[in-house]
Amino acid sequence: MSNETSLIEMIERVEHQRSARRSFMRLCGGAAVMTGGLSLLAACDEDNDFTPAPAPSPTPTPTTGTVTDVDVLNFALQLEYLEANYYSYATTGQGIAGGLQTGTGTQGAVITGSGAGAARQVTFTDPIIAQYAREIAADEVAHVTFLRTALGASAAAQASLNLSGSASVTTPGGTAVGAFTAAARAAGVVGASDIFDPFASDENFLIGSYLLTDVGVSAYRGAARLISNKTFLEAAAGILATESYHDGVIRSSLWQRGLAAPTIYTRIKQISDARDGLDGASDTDQDIGDATTANLVPTNNNGFVLGRTPQQVLNVVYLTRTAVNAGGFFPAGINGNVRTSGAN
Repeated sequence: MSNETSLIEMIERVEHQRSARRSFMRLCGGAAVMTGGLSLLAACDEDNDFTPAPAPSPTPTPTTGTVTDVDVLNFALQLEYLEANYYSYATTGQGIAGGLQTGTGTQGAVITGSGAGAARQVTFTDPIIAQYAREIAADEVAHVTFLRTALGASAAAQASLNLSGSASVTTPGGTAVGAFTAAARAAGVVGASDIFDPFASDENFLIGSYLLTDVGVSAYRGAARLISNKTFLEAAAGILATESYHDGVIRSSLWQRGLAAPTIYTRIKQISDARDGLDGASDTDQDIGDATTANLVPTNNNGFVLGRTPQQVLNVVYLTRTAVNAGGFFPAGINGNVRTSGAN
């Protein structure tokens, strides 16, 4: 089978899944009341990548009380704001609509930076990658819209987002490095004084996508056990499936490009190892393999996608091993009751 035929079939399969997901969203989009009282539902297996959320260190303000479905969906919404804005900037040069940013908590803006590394529309040279980007952008905006509808008046606002690769940006907490560059420097992908610009090329866009979307998949997988309401558990499962499709497209595109540019495999491994080093001792991250053996779907021994607890997810997006309330891609923290990273 030719590469062209394979790529066309991949696009058709993704479009079919996208239509199915939207049908489900129309079915349950009107439900806005979160109900408790159901026993905590176990996720599909008993693998050891899930542990109860550890008590945060005394330094940051700890999360108090029982984590509710509202808390879990607001946590997911914060991650969707991040992804939706990244893909929107990459495909249109601007963030999501203002009407999708409001809610409880402190509303923040997207920090784009300036000059090299600034968030902007990617000049794609490969029309297939451009098509992937546009479809993923539409899905991520749909996720934001759905979660906000489901949460109703309880929906948390978009927090301040550091989506820049610039060497220096102004954040609510002061001057900082663009989050993509900070992550790339920490992983050794670029030098200590170099920048990583995810908007500079098709390849860089895919690497930036891998940095975010891989984490999104593990977040939904890990949060499934915290959702009590079956309607919203099913909705979260639908979003997880969509995110997994996205991740598979991104990982396979990177792997294919690595055949001609092997340094891609090295850079992805560096990012994977760095993320895995932030969230504790468990193995929660995998690279894409090498030219000999592809690893397109990161799974455990049971063939299930890897999962992270909310605290572990925050370690990765805050770019820290310590228990804090802000950092990295969320310079002022996230809105909602689940906002403290783990102490690793």
